[in-house]
Amino acid sequence: MKVDFIVVGAGLAGCTVSERIATQLNKRVLLVEQRNHIGGNTYDHYNDAGILVQKYGPHIFHTNSKEVWEYLSLFTEWNGYIHRVIANVNGKEVYLPISMDTMERLYEREFTAEELKRFFEKWKIKLDKITNAKDIVISQVGEELYELFFKNYTKKQWGVYPDELDPQVTNRLSVRLNRDTRYFTDKYQGIPIHGYTKMFEKMLDNRNIHILLNTDYKEIRDYVKFDRLIFTGPIDYFFDYVHGKLPYRSLDFRFETLDIEKFQNAAVVNYPNNHDYTRITEFKHFYFQKHVKTTICYEYPKAEGDPYYPIPKPEFQEIYQKYKIEAEKLKNVYFIGRLAEYSYLNMDQVVLKALDLF
Repeated sequence: MKVDFIVVGAGLAGCTVSERIATQLNKRVLLVEQRNHIGGNTYDHYNDAGILVQKYGPHIFHTNSKEVWEYLSLFTEWNGYIHRVIANVNGKEVYLPISMDTMERLYEREFTAEELKRFFEKWKIKLDKITNAKDIVISQVGEELYELFFKNYTKKQWGVYPDELDPQVTNRLSVRLNRDTRYFTDKYQGIPIHGYTKMFEKMLDNRNIHILLNTDYKEIRDYVKFDRLIFTGPIDYFFDYVHGKLPYRSLDFRFETLDIEKFQNAAVVNYPNNHDYTRITEFKHFYFQKHVKTTICYEYPKAEGDPYYPIPKPEFQEIYQKYKIEAEKLKNVYFIGRLAEYSYLNMDQVVLKALDLF
């Protein structure tokens, strides 16, 4: 078999670059995917109850990039969903990120913007140097809110407390002096109106693209002739772990379908301080689906399993840099995406990187 490109991984990066190559260059692409479906971690499907669910946890698309939004809009309409996240703390439901609304619910009193600003000024801790993820939080909102919202949630999510992690974990912490309860403030946001999988199917509906599911590319690479390879999987796996294995945090998902129309007041509710799970997702909120039943998902972080989150610790970045040097030596092989770059990337960042690579 002869193709122009092998693309490994049918997630956002792999599907985007495959579509561009096949459509714009009229080149033949072999898209190889280990799982039994396209779409990567954004894959969604109808379960046995007829409810549209996301198999790998909540994914809401948001971006300020007009280029990325207009590109994906070639393959889908958007449903206008605006994401709001509730945190269950001290027996109360409050919105994240921390805003005036959050503080008023938490402390059962009203604030003006100026009062709230003084409140944070009084509580935040002045540090000479930011060295870890805890420092980011306490330098903005102080110890009490750090304990309530971040300390134990981070321990569950990452297996270590924030003071053991790189500042990037909480670097995007948003504190608002207004009543904006949206989780994201990007100009463009929503979910594909018929789901992510339908969007990917349209992207890959091209005679130049041949898809191999349930396939490890190492099983077929010696039997396929190709000019270039684009790899979106774990970079350490590509190089047979020659510099050691890069660690990731993984997740377990436990789904339940309930004989009620609604389970909770938002699509996602976080549980920072109680229960072993970090959050519960109720998918009907995403798709505005009408149904007499509802499906929810409990999310349990763990150390082993499918790789989801690169662990932001300096010693692991040192390992990745060794692999990056190996990658740069290769001709006609390109590495892109969260696993290939060992970096936490938002969905829009992945798409933009794929467009830039094309």
